[in-house]
Amino acid sequence: MPKRVLRGQVVSDKGDKTVVVVVERRVMHPVYKKFIRRRKKFHAHDAENKWKVGDTVEIRECRPVSKLKRWEVVAGERAGG
Repeated sequence: MPKRVLRGQVVSDKGDKTVVVVVERRVMHPVYKKFIRRRKKFHAHDAENKWKVGDTVEIRECRPVSKLKRWEVVAGERAGG
């Protein structure tokens, strides 16, 4: 089974080898038919402490690394260049 890949923005890099990534998706409201934003935070493994707050990264499902980390950073781009 293929592993899910999500794209989001790093909102915290305070943990050692960990980044918190917020992933935003747009869903249609069932009654009002208006698109609304839903956000979820994922803890992802960043082995080299490479990514900083504001960077856009792609995360992929992986085996459990710790209590909260079930994702790993696979690619990304720096904020501001």
